[in-house]
Amino acid sequence: MSAEHFDQLEIQDPEAREADLFARLPAQIAYAKDNAPGWAAHLTGIDAAAVSSREALAALPVLRKPELMAAQLQNPPFGGFAAGDPSAFGRVFMSPGPVWEPQGEGTDPWNCARALFAAGFRPGDVVHNALSYQLTPGGFILDLGARALGCTVFPAGAGNTEAQLDALEALRPVGYTGTPDFLKVLLDKAAETGRDASSIRKALVSGGALFPSLRAEYESRGVSVLQAYATADLGVIAYESMADEGLIVSENMIAEIVRPGTDCPVPDGEVGELVVTCFNRSYPLIRFGTGDLSAVVTGRSSCGRTNMRLRGWMGRADQRTKVKGMFVDPKQVAAVLARHPEVARARLIVEREQDRDVMRLAYEVAGDVPADLGAALSTSLREITKLGGSVELVASGSLPNDGKIISDERNYDS
Repeated sequence: MSAEHFDQLEIQDPEAREADLFARLPAQIAYAKDNAPGWAAHLTGIDAAAVSSREALAALPVLRKPELMAAQLQNPPFGGFAAGDPSAFGRVFMSPGPVWEPQGEGTDPWNCARALFAAGFRPGDVVHNALSYQLTPGGFILDLGARALGCTVFPAGAGNTEAQLDALEALRPVGYTGTPDFLKVLLDKAAETGRDASSIRKALVSGGALFPSLRAEYESRGVSVLQAYATADLGVIAYESMADEGLIVSENMIAEIVRPGTDCPVPDGEVGELVVTCFNRSYPLIRFGTGDLSAVVTGRSSCGRTNMRLRGWMGRADQRTKVKGMFVDPKQVAAVLARHPEVARARLIVEREQDRDVMRLAYEVAGDVPADLGAALSTSLREITKLGGSVELVASGSLPNDGKIISDERNYDS
């Protein structure tokens, strides 16, 4: 660890890094096939020893979330894709879907420490971690990364703003970790009530898009905010080191951008689905389709780090959409509507309102509208998605007949 870089991997010659990763890959694939029956079936006929280049890797089939969910439903909890018995894992998590994930090995199993370091966190810092610790691994990803870096963590979790302000005043943390939106909630509430949140000077955010307008507002309030792109399955995939210069792919992962709906890589700069291969022994994901859109940023970062950079999260390759750090799936919308057969057609619309994610269920009714339908739909929406949202009755026939169930209408350029 130096003043500028977490380790020498960050400034390694790109060709040497590529050679190292692909020298290790055949053994990882062989390990996955030998120890996880799901991978043995998914990679039937694949000679692990031959997968020693990007071209060879690109010939392997992509595993996408719907396939993983189907396998987990048939063979719970991990669908045969985890290498080991569930009793051997330190923690097991359930993300919306549901999707089950095991905690990997080591003190920083999701590779978050280097992202925190790039955001300015250092050993001895007190960190206010406001990402949820419930069910999903989000809070633990940031928590264990900070502790591995040598920080002290206050596990605030989500919600209970007043108690969190009490903690900010008592502990005087220098750093915040959590979703981009909730930091604004804390700072606004502190300003409104005369509480002191001035100790926070840096933040690493994840679980949602950091919009340029929100980053600029934080800068105006004296808080430097960088972001990490992470998933529950893979951990930290990429992280910022300098604002607006792209996200650097984690040095121990292989990232590809493929044309959505295919397994074929696209040229650098073209938008496509991000596919990742990791070297996690407990959960050896190989060509795992994240469902997220991104693109490669050409050239090198001015910070000196040499790995591939991504433009960041640019939406979903499918209709599964992240809202306030939680995924909402079309199947969940269908489950809401199944409770209310009076609804003829509906669409969940995700928007931005005052720098926060909001969602609205627009629905049509063919005949008479029951008086309590709106309230009942709102309750079902919250119960099934675990997120609050408004409901709006629209004229019959006004929703497009295009098969879209979730419409993400957030503007990612503002």
